[in-house]
Amino acid sequence: MPGKFYGIGVGPGDPELMTVKACRVLAETDVLCVPKSSADRESLALAVVEKMVPRDFERLELHFPMSKDPDVLKKSWDEAGDSVARQVEAGRRLAFVTIGDPMFYSTYGYVLRYLQNHHPDLATGTIPGITAFSACAAATQVPLVEAEETLAVVPAAYDHGKLKTALADFDSVVVMKVNRRFPEVYGLLKELGLLGCAEYISRCGYADEYRTRDMDELLHRKLDYMSILLVRKRGLKG
Repeated sequence: MPGKFYGIGVGPGDPELMTVKACRVLAETDVLCVPKSSADRESLALAVVEKMVPRDFERLELHFPMSKDPDVLKKSWDEAGDSVARQVEAGRRLAFVTIGDPMFYSTYGYVLRYLQNHHPDLATGTIPGITAFSACAAATQVPLVEAEETLAVVPAAYDHGKLKTALADFDSVVVMKVNRRFPEVYGLLKELGLLGCAEYISRCGYADEYRTRDMDELLHRKLDYMSILLVRKRGLKG
């Protein structure tokens, strides 16, 4: 089998939400690329894979520092790309696994771009995964958008003014990683009269999943890293 590099989305965390295609390709994979942001942090994507594809993988850890320095980040992406390229050129099949979808806020995109620019003849493929906000909307059983409604997806760390504009202009807004700046987001929701239109979900699909529409309660709670806020202007039923 010729070498190839895959980006594989394993879904939001519930192993049963992995796609059949993702499981099939992983079963045929020689090397599992495991992105790591620090040496002591477990890979959520790897934990999902181990439950659905119970086999021993050779692993290639790709280290990506938690940095905002563009030079530091570029160096890590380039080094990861070269590590992948050497293995694929040797005829091996590699899979870069990521929580959610590999084309949605994933480091995979940077590695893929490097390979496309510096190793254009390398075979690559991307397998989509269910995003966290799709899983959250399903868990709440309230449509995220209907008919001609508009949707914005923004990280909570987004520029304050632009986040306010998104909340004001779009019918529904998904605020990613809201744990980092919830008090500021709360202030914007209150200012715009949207507190009653928001729902918070953390660790969707896990045994300790938590959901609430009480934004005031969240001000006094330690919020999990895997947290999302869904804001629907049409309001919430129930």
